[in-house]
Amino acid sequence: MNLQGKVAVVTGGGRGIGRAIVEHLAGDGATVVFGDINADNVRDLGTLLHDSGLAVEGVVGDVAKKGEMESVIDSVVASHGHLDILVNCAGINRDTMLHKMTDEQWDDVLAVDLTGAFYATRKALQVMRQQPTGGSIVGISSLSWRGSLGQANYASAKAGLVGLMLTTAREGGRFQVRANAICPGFIETDMTRALSQEMWDAVVARIPLGHAGEPADVAGLVAFLGSDTAKYITGQVIEVGGGLVW
Repeated sequence: MNLQGKVAVVTGGGRGIGRAIVEHLAGDGATVVFGDINADNVRDLGTLLHDSGLAVEGVVGDVAKKGEMESVIDSVVASHGHLDILVNCAGINRDTMLHKMTDEQWDDVLAVDLTGAFYATRKALQVMRQQPTGGSIVGISSLSWRGSLGQANYASAKAGLVGLMLTTAREGGRFQVRANAICPGFIETDMTRALSQEMWDAVVARIPLGHAGEPADVAGLVAFLGSDTAKYITGQVIEVGGGLVW
């Protein structure tokens, strides 16, 4: 994708799918400001990409804190004059069966995976609706949004993120602000690598393509949705799961 001249903000960009998105957007020519709560992740990725000649800036912060998220976007607009792409990728999981789930486990996941995305989306929409070219907002949801054993908190947050993106598409359309949700399936990340071999094999056996996905499989779609090639695509929920039926 040609993203020359575009400015992007990516939350949760320090590792996994978020890191792949940062790398892909920057590699396609965008100026990318990415955030992560882990300072080591921010430093390592920022240094790597900057040394490669890519326009990136890492910010340590917590998306669940409204002031921090709004400050990042304000700073981006002040420095670059516009914001073209927002990717809501920050997420955590605190898996346990519903009858054992604590208030803290519920609150922590909803705060990061959904409320943080709300803060970022609201601020980005306020900026993008003032721009002649609008913008593109992408929410990284999950196939789990349909319900997932032991993930009542995570599934609820990801379902909420789908709803947030679809509503943003409706409200932002007349300002040329597009919003779409991407639902990754079984992607090889730190979280999935922690599974036992037996569990890994059981999930892969259900995937028609016969293997787990890679973070780059999601990142490529994000780049497409952020590009002008996708200027007539909004309000969509797109699965990246190798045909896996959840």
